[in-house]
Amino acid sequence: MATNSLSSSCISPARALLAAISTASFHPHGHGCLSIIKLNGVVGVSEQRQPFTQLGLQHFGRMIVRCNGTSTRSSSSNVVTDMDVMLVSLLQEMGIDQREVELILENNPALRFKGFTSIRARVQSLQQLGVDGLALCRLISKRPDLLTAEEVDSLIRFVKEDLESQMEPGQLERLLSATEPACFLGFERKVRLLLHHGIPPEKLAHVLNNVNLTKALCLKSDEEIERTITFLSRFGGVNLILHRPAILNYDLDNQLIPRIGFLTELSGGDEEATGTVLRKLPAVLAYTAEHLKDHVEFFRSFAGLTDQEIFRIVMVYPNLFSASRKRKLHPRIDFLKQCGLSSNDIFRFLIKAPLFLSLSFEENLAYKLVFLVKIGYENKTKDLALAMGAVTRTSFKNLQEVIGLFLKYGLSCGDILAMSKKHPQILQYNHVSLEEKIDYLIEGMGREIGELLAFPAFLGYKLDTRIKHRYEARKKVLGEGMSLNKLLSESAKDFK
Repeated sequence: MATNSLSSSCISPARALLAAISTASFHPHGHGCLSIIKLNGVVGVSEQRQPFTQLGLQHFGRMIVRCNGTSTRSSSSNVVTDMDVMLVSLLQEMGIDQREVELILENNPALRFKGFTSIRARVQSLQQLGVDGLALCRLISKRPDLLTAEEVDSLIRFVKEDLESQMEPGQLERLLSATEPACFLGFERKVRLLLHHGIPPEKLAHVLNNVNLTKALCLKSDEEIERTITFLSRFGGVNLILHRPAILNYDLDNQLIPRIGFLTELSGGDEEATGTVLRKLPAVLAYTAEHLKDHVEFFRSFAGLTDQEIFRIVMVYPNLFSASRKRKLHPRIDFLKQCGLSSNDIFRFLIKAPLFLSLSFEENLAYKLVFLVKIGYENKTKDLALAMGAVTRTSFKNLQEVIGLFLKYGLSCGDILAMSKKHPQILQYNHVSLEEKIDYLIEGMGREIGELLAFPAFLGYKLDTRIKHRYEARKKVLGEGMSLNKLLSESAKDFK
């Protein structure tokens, strides 16, 4: 026979509790509801609540017992305390649904023995620190023990008072969600270690908001944190941490030492040069030592470069470690070899145009390659490779504008090809700057555009501080027919 009795053995105590409160809160007579009010955004039970007898409940001390007509006999399933009512109201007000509330109360009996005032104050503190709404609902559903654990109080106080609530709410939520409360006891001490080792107080919030606090601080001992900072001090220390705080996430012995050690070995033991690489791209430490070794071995075996040459390229462009060996490095180096570049040529090419290794082929290099072939470059030639190196440092749109500008001034594709073979950099110069220099060459100096064929490097000098200055100074002595090459290429000492 079906029954709605809360004392039925098939209904859990938590479900019975919810059912009892639900029944009490929606009495058919309407006037028998508990008066629920909000206190600073948190639900509490009004001190001016209606008499329990109007709810069909009897009040005995701190116990509320549901009366079922003629009998007042109670069991473990139909006894509801003031605390129960307030807890359910509090959890539901956060946005936690009835099923979740049932599971929370069923699996966390400590909630019913913790003072409600204390629980409410903790919720209010989290809300004041920005953990509210859906974030708070999600956090408490996952970690209801945060409402009762004593260790949470010290963390909240430190974040609110010492850190002046500068920790981002999302970061605080992640910390609370991923860390056992027992680990919070040393949190303040470990943060102060960062200050002791040179992290500026005004930068502390930046560091704390950009690390995995569980990995970087909570799960590490004071000794390991100090050892990590001391080790990093040889390669940039505090500046390195400020540039990329996530470095503190890594394990010193199993991650940082092997990775930095490999780069130091590649540099020939030059810790200062290694520090330069790390400061330029701290994210290189995200790659395993094996990943770094595999990339270096590729350049040794396939490109024929020495460790010294490889490290010099790394110093210029440490991002080469982020390029896929299969999809990018192998086909790019193979292209250079097919164009006739020797190992020494490849080294010099990569020093000048390291972006060639990582730019997208389909969305960047392919368009430029086709454009160069159209103006006359032959496939698989050293000239084509050098031109590709030049155009990696400019956008395809600017390259189009440059070619269009030369054509506008009467130069042919053959002329452009001849100039760029002599001075490939003309393909990468900004088209607006080029137009100003060409206009000055023709109108200000009275020269022909054809003079660029003999000396295209003219277009690489600064207009005001080099070209105009020297031309005006020499014109008074030598007249207007002076050699552009001699005028611009001699040293400042010789010119003076």
